[in-house]
Amino acid sequence: MSDLLTSPIGQRRSLSMRPRAAELPQRTDVGIVGAGLIGLSIAWRLAQSGRSVTVVERGSVGSGASLAATGMLAPAAEHEPGSDLLLPLALESLRRWPAFRDALQVASGRGIDYREDGTLVIAIGRDEVERLRFRHDLQRRSGVAAEWLSGPEVRVREPLLRPNVTAGILCPLDAQVDPRLVMEALLRACEAAGVTIVENVAVEGLESEGGRVSGLRAAGRALAAETVILAAGAWSGEAGLLPDDLALPVRPLKGQSLALRTTKRTGTLSRMVWTDAVHMAPKGDGHLIVGATVEDCGFNSGVTAGGLFALLEGARRVLPGIEEMEIDAVWSGFRPTSDDDAPIIEEAAPGLVVATGHHRNGYLLAPATADAVAALVGEGDLPDFARGFGRARFSASREGRGRAVA
Repeated sequence: MSDLLTSPIGQRRSLSMRPRAAELPQRTDVGIVGAGLIGLSIAWRLAQSGRSVTVVERGSVGSGASLAATGMLAPAAEHEPGSDLLLPLALESLRRWPAFRDALQVASGRGIDYREDGTLVIAIGRDEVERLRFRHDLQRRSGVAAEWLSGPEVRVREPLLRPNVTAGILCPLDAQVDPRLVMEALLRACEAAGVTIVENVAVEGLESEGGRVSGLRAAGRALAAETVILAAGAWSGEAGLLPDDLALPVRPLKGQSLALRTTKRTGTLSRMVWTDAVHMAPKGDGHLIVGATVEDCGFNSGVTAGGLFALLEGARRVLPGIEEMEIDAVWSGFRPTSDDDAPIIEEAAPGLVVATGHHRNGYLLAPATADAVAALVGEGDLPDFARGFGRARFSASREGRGRAVA
């Protein structure tokens, strides 16, 4: 197992380019808790506006969910019952991705393998086709671009799939990126913009003065800040990080994934392919990412035989060619999941902004989240597209359930 984890594709769980070593300063305009995708995207945006920004990370950059992700930008394929609140934000963020991509690649000098190939959601057998029909009906009612395909039409687009694939939905506007390349580009962009990144230092709590959050405590020292932004991913709901009255309904949801090495002989997919069990994403470097399990087991890290078996069997069921592909790496990570699988974006208290709980949509929602938080910090208010994602919605939901029971 160690050979797999330390092979070249293992770079997906570590970065080849690291920021210079930094110590916690005494003062900054903005202090950000968490150096994942969301934290660094916000840091870059705010530093572009001329603010001094310090990011404090309990581990290494991207070590929570950001480097474990597949990099899907798939609002159409992701749309499911109960996600009506999220869909407009997801579509808005996808619209912002090309500009975000261009600016990031210019600022960093790095490509991010942005691919606009769409997503193909497929089914085998009557039960799966019925569920797929339900999904397609929901997509059409929601105005999401999605095309129903017969089995033969699916295989015209993806000839390597098994002949028993019965039907599919093509979501042509979905896209994807390579998470490792995005995180490396964000590191370079943040460094060029003057962001200070402090790794391996856990934030212990907040500092307050006059009823306003005035900074944070880490490593026994205080960092004074005009604004503190909590973007700690799955750790955002940890006890002790926030006062009890500001506690967030965010928990870790573990996912295991693996990377397969494709060759000319094995061939590969031309776009993301989803099944009931797995999703498969081809990357520009020749790897095929297979993910991801969904395990509600707390911060229980590690890769299990059962998890890998489920991934391989789920992929082999529709793509026989994986039997000839070498496994380059296996890994696990923790999705930051809220009670309704949608993010929490708000000013939770004077001087404290929250941007967390993005579940499996962190990459999709990164541009909109960064822009929304930048507007909140700079102008004192969220833009229309980001309204409605505060903690109050959870209280309203619980009250509604209570009335229904009564």
